[in-house]
Amino acid sequence: MTETVRLSLAGSGEAGPGGVFEVLAITAGEGNGYRFGEEALRASLDLWEGAECFVDHARWGHSLRDLAGVCFDPAWDAARRGVTVKLRAVGPSGPLLAELGKEMLAEDETDAVKPRVGFSADVLCACRERDVEKIVKVFSLDLVFNPARGGAFKRALNSVQGGRMAEESMQDPAAVTREMRESLNRLTLEAGLREANLPPAAAEMLRGQFEGRAVDAEELRKAVEGARKLVSDLTGRQAAQGPGRLSMVDSTDRIRCAVDDLFGVPRESGLEHVQAARLSGIRELYMLLTGDYDLHGGYYTDRVQLATTADFTGLVKNAMNKIVANTWERLGRAGYDWWGRVARVEHFTSLQTITGTLVGTVGTLPSIAEGAEYPQLPVGDSPETASFVKYGGYIPLTLELIDRDETFKLREYPRELASAGLRRISALVAAIFTANSGAGPSMADGGALFNSTAVTTAGGHANLRTTALSANEWDAVSTAIYNQPMLVKNEVGLTGTGPKMAINPRFLLVPRALQLAAMKVLYPTLENAANIYSENQQRGQPGDVVTVPEWTDATDWAAVCDPAVAPAVYVGERFGVMPEVFIASDERSPAVFMNDEHRLKVRQFVAVWVNDFRPLHKSNVAG
Repeated sequence: MTETVRLSLAGSGEAGPGGVFEVLAITAGEGNGYRFGEEALRASLDLWEGAECFVDHARWGHSLRDLAGVCFDPAWDAARRGVTVKLRAVGPSGPLLAELGKEMLAEDETDAVKPRVGFSADVLCACRERDVEKIVKVFSLDLVFNPARGGAFKRALNSVQGGRMAEESMQDPAAVTREMRESLNRLTLEAGLREANLPPAAAEMLRGQFEGRAVDAEELRKAVEGARKLVSDLTGRQAAQGPGRLSMVDSTDRIRCAVDDLFGVPRESGLEHVQAARLSGIRELYMLLTGDYDLHGGYYTDRVQLATTADFTGLVKNAMNKIVANTWERLGRAGYDWWGRVARVEHFTSLQTITGTLVGTVGTLPSIAEGAEYPQLPVGDSPETASFVKYGGYIPLTLELIDRDETFKLREYPRELASAGLRRISALVAAIFTANSGAGPSMADGGALFNSTAVTTAGGHANLRTTALSANEWDAVSTAIYNQPMLVKNEVGLTGTGPKMAINPRFLLVPRALQLAAMKVLYPTLENAANIYSENQQRGQPGDVVTVPEWTDATDWAAVCDPAVAPAVYVGERFGVMPEVFIASDERSPAVFMNDEHRLKVRQFVAVWVNDFRPLHKSNVAG
């Protein structure tokens, strides 16, 4: 088992005039419930080289402004049974580290009480039970208030690396500031190059580009992206490994990851390996991002614990929409996306009334005598119309639910919304075959979708029968669909005169009561095989059974052609076929003010219609 252990350490910081401390970083024994042995600590010495020191631990990632120092020269202290490091004050918070060291080490004749300031390490350990087998990574050694194991400043170093500190003590403040700035630039550059994970040659090229000058994080990020693209172009897409951007991950990235983990949804691309603290529940997230400890429904900047551009409602909304997408996919695999197999889904850019026009075929080209005039070809169209319908509603996300920390219930809400949206489309498509006592909706040519009138008559579709399902009847229906004449023009003398459509039906639609009978019709040699569907596809059989959940008549059935070849049923969507989730959350919102609730709204714009009767056939069988 590998887990992150944040351990407060007994650090003994020792500062000289230049701001260098000797720190006892970690000792053998128990810390935060974990047992550290000498062998594991000795093996970790190299990991302490270059570890940064920040002011205070940071749950969601350190800020550059909190950088206070860097560790070097790690060594094993046999007497103290622990790891010692030298800690050099550097960075924006370096002066604070140096000043605190000076104050803590100052001799005070009055024996004044010193503040409880010391060091605490943040390490990643591989553990068996509570025994640390290996320290995998040292994240930082931080200066904190009231460390759990009493880390403290102990002794000042006056000579480091052959008297270097003595020389530094005589430098003027500007020189010290300049050296600190240079050290900060080197740290920023090396951290960026480590995270970029570029090939050595590319990293060395960037190191030379930025060495000896100020390092701007955004400029470095762009340079790394350029180097990665160059490496990828030269050696192939897989040559430049690592994240798609410079992974100096900020608090916003970490909280996004934490929220995705809380709701059990996949993280965004590029953030899969980001280390983010685990949230205890929705209540902690709400308090962190709003500061609303009194549950007034507002946002209180002076109480917010996490500096981030992300907001509570946006993070929850994104996670819920991911749950909707995941649930939609799972329900689809369970069979509720049957309509996606028999219908064509189309995206529209406005909510205008839809006109689905079926253009007629030319039929056969007439012969033309030499020098004769070309005649106009009789090509018409058959327009079917449909209107978008808005579906939706809301679920209250009450402040009481947040305070009770009912995260599980909140995760279930979007699953129900996804199910409702999927079932809505399923019901709309299923109703095409059952509306008007099984005759279906009226078409633009004046006839019902399913009727037995000859196709040479206006409004005649010849696609309705009354015989029970059997192998012979399936073949008869398939023949009828195959022989349907293509549209030329809905006009006397031309109606029903087009060439054969010459397409067999692809799907046999049945209620659950007919599912086994349908399988025996289409898969006579495979009727009891567990892999009936896949083998049917591999063997090129002429149809597939589709069970329609909403059909209740135990004897009616239908045949439908493949919509990729001959589309008939259409599902139009405006903002996506899946329902969208929105959250209204503001102290000025009427719902928050009047009801103490954030409203979780779901919306779906859908239009369903039939564009052509020819690829469809219905059998209304008397029970």
